Amino acid sequence: MLRTYWHHADHLALESPIPGPGTVSAPIWHDLLNPTPDEDRSVERQLGIAIPTREEMEDIELSARLYQESGAEFMTMTALTGLDGDEPVKTPITFILKGSTLVTVRYAEPKPFDVFLSRAQRTNGSGVPCVNGEMLMTGLIEALIDRLADSLERLGNEIDAVSREVFRSKVSNVTKKTQDLRSLIEQIGRKADFLTAIRESLISISRLVAYHAALESPESRPSKEIRQRIKLLQRDATSLGDHANFLSGKINFLLDATLGLINLEQNQIIKIFSVAAVVFLPPTLVASIYGMNFDFMPELKWYLGYPFAILLMVVSAVMPYLYFKRRGWL
Repeated sequence: MLRTYWHHADHLALESPIPGPGTVSAPIWHDLLNPTPDEDRSVERQLGIAIPTREEMEDIELSARLYQESGAEFMTMTALTGLDGDEPVKTPITFILKGSTLVTVRYAEPKPFDVFLSRAQRTNGSGVPCVNGEMLMTGLIEALIDRLADSLERLGNEIDAVSREVFRSKVSNVTKKTQDLRSLIEQIGRKADFLTAIRESLISISRLVAYHAALESPESRPSKEIRQRIKLLQRDATSLGDHANFLSGKINFLLDATLGLINLEQNQIIKIFSVAAVVFLPPTLVASIYGMNFDFMPELKWYLGYPFAILLMVVSAVMPYLYFKRRGWL
């Protein structure tokens, strides 16, 4: 689907406006959403460029994502959809700047695009600056960064909740506690995958913005406002990347702590079995001795031999138990 926008007064217009004050005759944004070959060719004829295919957009080589061709800048980033759930989907988005016109090529509908469009099309003065394609691109990237920031904030709160469950669990049943810890490991794994996707998106945004800023030339020097917005985008992407690294370290710590707690629970079970084996070892020895049935064993003919053996086995079992209890091993 191809949607073409014009700048009119202080907002974007989807249909070509009637020429007048504040109206730009040429379109400033071609938004290609799941484009057909005919739609690609239409934009290519208008701007004299070659629209990259989806396979080309998914290449991870830097030279395939950030380059110049036919007097246009081609910049591809990794965006995320489905950030409201636990399984975001990565999708490439290509920004093409030629003169004052922006072309976006995408095969998904990230929520920031819809939010930005609704703001940019307002006519009551509360919209966003959209004088040219470069300003539109910075606005879209800003919306994408804001969305990632909200997701990072939510993810941080969820990680804090997992941390409380790990270190403040009041479950006394060993089996249930171990099952809960294993469930927490699954949650930590999902959070780690989520965070990895966010970090990948932030890295691609940082590279895109840095590449665009490095291409400034005296003859095509952007306005002061654009330069400030680019610097702000770089700062935001860097700070969010640092926060994502912090959360990544916290997730690794929680994973190690959870595995450690599981090992402690398992060691406690092994310890109980070991103590039980030691406690019952002396009674077993006594029973083995009096079960040998030799002819010359005085206690075999003794009237109190049986209760004596039982008492001896009880005492030999209680004494190790009391010793372990006193040493704090139980």
